[in-house]
Parts: sequence; C-alpha cells; structure tokens
Amino acid sequence: MSSVTLIDLEGFRRGSAADRSSAAVAIDDACRDTGFLQVVGHGVDESIMSEMLEVTAEFFDQPLELKQQAVVPDLSANRGYSAVGSEALAYSLGNEPAAPDLFEAFNAGRAAVEGPYFDRYRSFYAENVWPDSPIEMPVVWGRYQRAVNELADHLLRAFALALEVPESYFVDRTRNAILTTRAINYQRHDGAPDPLPGQMRMGAHTDYGVLTVLNADDAPGLEVWYDGCWNPVSVPSGSLLINIGDMLATWTNDRWVSTLHRVVPPPPGPGPARRRSVAQFLEANPGCLIECIPSCTSAENPPRYAPIEAGAYLMAKLMGPRELRKSEVPD
Repeated sequence: MSSVTLIDLEGFRRGSAADRSSAAVAIDDACRDTGFLQVVGHGVDESIMSEMLEVTAEFFDQPLELKQQAVVPDLSANRGYSAVGSEALAYSLGNEPAAPDLFEAFNAGRAAVEGPYFDRYRSFYAENVWPDSPIEMPVVWGRYQRAVNELADHLLRAFALALEVPESYFVDRTRNAILTTRAINYQRHDGAPDPLPGQMRMGAHTDYGVLTVLNADDAPGLEVWYDGCWNPVSVPSGSLLINIGDMLATWTNDRWVSTLHRVVPPPPGPGPARRRSVAQFLEANPGCLIECIPSCTSAENPPRYAPIEAGAYLMAKLMGPRELRKSEVPD
C-alpha cells in the first residue's frame, strides 16, 4: 500500500448535494477500511503548507541549547519543545518500547481563550511558548492553523453526512475542542549511531482524538497496519493525509477504525535522512461524553465501549508517552 484512498474534497466544499453525498460515501468507505484518506481539493493553499514546513525546519536546525529555551516543564500542558528521546508513543497503548522514539517536536495549541468553560479545563488551553527565532514562527503557525481548521470543519460535516446524524453534530461537539498542532522533525545527522534494535522514529500508536490532518514531506518512513502487516504510505506533494482517532472510532462503535501507524528509521548508511511533518490534532470538547451514536448501534450490534469524557481520555493517553510509562485509561 504505497498510498491510501484518494478523495477530492472540492465537490464536498463547493459542489451540489449529489457531489457532497458522493464524497461522504467515499469517506465512509475509507474510514471503514483503513481509517486513513489522502485528500486533494482541500482548500489549504500549497504555499501555506510549504512555509509551515520551512519555518519549523528553521527552528529545528538551531542548536539544541536554543531550542531547549522553549521547553515547558509541565508535561500536561502539551506545549513547546520536546527533544529527541524524551517520548515513546508505544506507551500510549500500554506497550513497553525497546527505546524512546527518535523524533523531536514542537507543540502549540488553542490558547488565550476566556470563559468559565475554558477555566474548568484550563490545563488543555495552556499559553503557547514561542522561541525567539524564527521570529515569524507564530504568524506562520496562525495562518496555517486557520486554514486547516476550515478544512477540519468540512471534514466534520462530511463525517456527519456519512454517519446519518445532523450535519452540525461533530462541529457542535468540537466547537471548544482541544486543538494541537505538532511539528515533528525526524533527522539522522552525520555520524549518528544506528538505532537500537526495535527502536522507532515514532513507535506504533493510534491517535487519540477525532481527526488528524498531516502535512509532510513525501519521504519514506510512515507505515500503517493493514491486512495483517505494516504498509508504507506516501504523501504526494500538495495532498494532506487524514486519519481518524480513538474518539471517532468509539463514537462509531468501530464502524470506522482508528488504525495503528508508526514511523520507521531509514536504512543504515551515510548521510542525513530527514522527514518533516506537521500534524494538527482535533480532539472533542474536553467535557464532551464520547458514546456510541445512534446510527452505529442496533440490537445485533450493541455499544462496545462505555461512555467516557473526552478530556479524561486524552490526558491519560498523553501522559504515558511523556512520562515514559504505560498509559492508564480510566474506565
């Protein structure tokens, strides 16, 4: 599987009712199959996608001591810089990885929001911590986040249409959502030692929330577990990769799958091997109860999961990989 289902969203974004229905059916098929889809016609300008990758690469290319100035000590804040080896995503599934993951990252999210709702869940809306350089980084990130947020709204409406619930169903439940953008740099520098046996650039995991939008170099490494084996996935220039997370799988009673994926190291050899990516994670409102939607259950197919509050689930999943311990998800 060198690629996943390709869907042109132009018809859903601008087309007729028939075009929208056709796109929703294609999305339903892809989410039942792999939980991944590659989208074009998404409305995010390629120049915005490119400048986002470039400005984050400029940040990662700085000396470590400068990047570490953007470290946020509170791991639950989900903000700022994470150095290579400080996380291991396999812990989120309760697994014990061979070694910490070989990536570095920078996180920013929805912040500076006021009101009783946000005060109740303040840890999810921590202030962003921006580095001194590149100076234009907050502006570029803001421009990118706004464009991807607009795409996410279209996807949420398409999801609702596919699942036979009111079109605003998921939009309403993500209006105050936890929203995190994570830039990830996978880079083997000249002279770096080979990975330890079994060590991943990013360990096998499922995403935790509703949907993920990935903007990445079309460089080898990303693999999806499908049909009993690991399959490489490409991300052609100009496209975005979408995958659903655990919350949407729970909402749909596993009609849609939250699929295991990982990033493997490049083959041993001389020279650097770099992969740049930016993942924008849309979770549900932290106070939202995630429970099976009516169209995905019946007498023959009862709900498989107990309802769970989105915020409690997300925090449990996040902290395991960051504290290098197995995640403990509440019942």
